[in-house]
Amino acid sequence: MSKVCEITGKRVMTGNSVSHSNIKTRRRFYPNLQTKKFFIPEENMWVTLKVTPAGMRTINKKGVLACLQNSFEKGIIRF
Repeated sequence: MSKVCEITGKRVMTGNSVSHSNIKTRRRFYPNLQTKKFFIPEENMWVTLKVTPAGMRTINKKGVLACLQNSFEKGIIRF
C-alpha cells in the first residue's frame, strides 16, 4: 500500500537535504501515517484506515462516515 493518508490525501514530498557546506542531495519527506481502527455506528462495523494525526482530528470533528464519503468524492480512496 502507498504512503498516502486515506482522509486528507497527504503524500510523500521530495526535497533537499542541505549539509553544513551547502551540498544538496535529494531526499523524501514521509507523512506521519498511523494504522488505526475506527468504529462506524451507523453500519455497526470496524474500519481500518491509514491516517495522519491531522486526519484523526478531522475524523473526531466530522465523524468517520462523513470523512469517508468526502475522501471517496475527492478520489482519495476507492471501494
